[in-house]
Amino acid sequence: MLLEAVYHRPKLNWCYAYDGRTIHLRIRTKRSDVTAVSAMAGDKYIWDRSKTYVPMNKLASDELFDYWECEIVPEYRRLKYGFLLEKGAEKYWMTEYDFVKQEPENPDRLFEYPFINPADVFETPDWVKDAVFYQIFPERFANGDPSNDPEGTLPWGGTPKPDNFFGGDLQGVIDHIDHLSELGINAIYFTPIFKATTNHKYDTEDYMQIDPQFGDLETLKKLVAICHERGIRVVLDAVFNHSGRTFAPFVDLQKNGEKSRYKDWFYIRKYPIAVEDGIPTYDTFAFEPLMPKLNTANPEVKEYLLKAAAYWIQEADIDGWRLDVANEVDHEFWREFRKVVKSIKPDAYILGEIWHESSPWLMGDQFDAVMNYPFTNAVLDFFVDRTRDARSFANALASQYVRYPRQVNEVAFNLLDSHDTARLLTKCGGNKAQMKLAVQFQFTYTGAPCIYYGDEVGLTGGHDPGCRKCMEWDTSKQDRELLSFYQELIGLRKKYSALRTGSLRFLSAKAGSTNLVYTREDENDSIVIFMNNSAKAKTINVPVPEERWEDIRTGETVSAHGGVLSMKLPAYGCAMLRAL
Repeated sequence: MLLEAVYHRPKLNWCYAYDGRTIHLRIRTKRSDVTAVSAMAGDKYIWDRSKTYVPMNKLASDELFDYWECEIVPEYRRLKYGFLLEKGAEKYWMTEYDFVKQEPENPDRLFEYPFINPADVFETPDWVKDAVFYQIFPERFANGDPSNDPEGTLPWGGTPKPDNFFGGDLQGVIDHIDHLSELGINAIYFTPIFKATTNHKYDTEDYMQIDPQFGDLETLKKLVAICHERGIRVVLDAVFNHSGRTFAPFVDLQKNGEKSRYKDWFYIRKYPIAVEDGIPTYDTFAFEPLMPKLNTANPEVKEYLLKAAAYWIQEADIDGWRLDVANEVDHEFWREFRKVVKSIKPDAYILGEIWHESSPWLMGDQFDAVMNYPFTNAVLDFFVDRTRDARSFANALASQYVRYPRQVNEVAFNLLDSHDTARLLTKCGGNKAQMKLAVQFQFTYTGAPCIYYGDEVGLTGGHDPGCRKCMEWDTSKQDRELLSFYQELIGLRKKYSALRTGSLRFLSAKAGSTNLVYTREDENDSIVIFMNNSAKAKTINVPVPEERWEDIRTGETVSAHGGVLSMKLPAYGCAMLRAL
């Protein structure tokens, strides 16, 4: 047994309260090294009466390690625990201090979860577990009110450029709300809608005003109310890392330099502020002069931004915030942000834009979730770019999944494209079958899937600005078959809770293979999903305990013969079977 590979620590993703009564324990061992793991657990004050061994299940495996998990509901909300590791006849007990070959006589040197204090339990919004998001770039979705078009607005459907306008607005979303309802989505994420100079609005001029190009407060309130009537939640984009160059405090700084009362609202390295050799003398988003970085440690800045965060929930009844460039803002600001937001609407969704491992922001005091780009990258690597085989793909997802507590994974924001990336169909080279397979995985994985506007009707486009083209509303130019596919997939996800919050386990994900088989299981259903990520038809076989299965799309009954379920799939085919 390779003890050097064994890892556990209290708290974080290794030992945490899932709810007010339940504790999850996890431990890591070398892959395929340990045959069984149990948690030795009990109450430290009545150890002899309460001690028990709880078998741990293999939660996931990556290239190097196995990850084991168990769930314990301690009677008195506190826990002392260690681990029993077994490899055949070889046994070790892991304590907080060392590995021993005999069971510890008392709990003094074991790990401890002192008490499940309700205030310390990381609660994420339940509604997000059932959400299917739809991302809208307002300027390019629909022009519902030509009277507010900015000067120089072009006819709808022209070639998108970084600096052109087509007149999309909030009224356009209202006008097409039936499309969203018929698609089946129940949550919208809007990129910024506040006053700014650009078409993307990430250069905020006024955090307390809707951009006149999009409408006004009453338009937003009307839109949110209509969405709520239809069971659709609304999440807005907050750009608190930086402002725009036309933001009044920065305008004052440009005018008055060191004498500006707002100079400490920003990070100035040199006066007068300027751009030298392409690099501003003040901190910005990237090196973009139009986007000066805000000093969120400044009490006045903090007060202003937190006021804005509260205002739009109170006034427009929005359901959450997506936070732009979230990892470049100080943690203390986000802690205060969470308190403000959750005090007004406890089930508001706080979603950070972070493209990498995000544990420091996902400990219960800052965000509920992040945009799950590691998931995005793994899916694209396997289904689109073909740089991973099935085993490597499963390993990548396992590594990502075990980083966070279950309640974080359940509300992860799973996207395959966005305003910041090339569109999925374009990435697939126009291969719709390949695109569909990737989307089917997205919709059958843990977390909330997000559709980028227009993907459902076949919109294409490369990186910005190509991915920001106008939505196609001419039904004769829409891919209606693709739209029906998305509707069916959303319907299946809503119908079967196992596809949303059930456990996930890979039955087949082999090195060198393009085949994938995995299960989603809960107390209601056991669903096996077969995927053939190949340009050729293939037959895939996996051992299963149940004999009779139902195809959840067609209703056709399928039988397992000799304990083996066999599926013949076309190129890029997928089958979803439910145990009867």
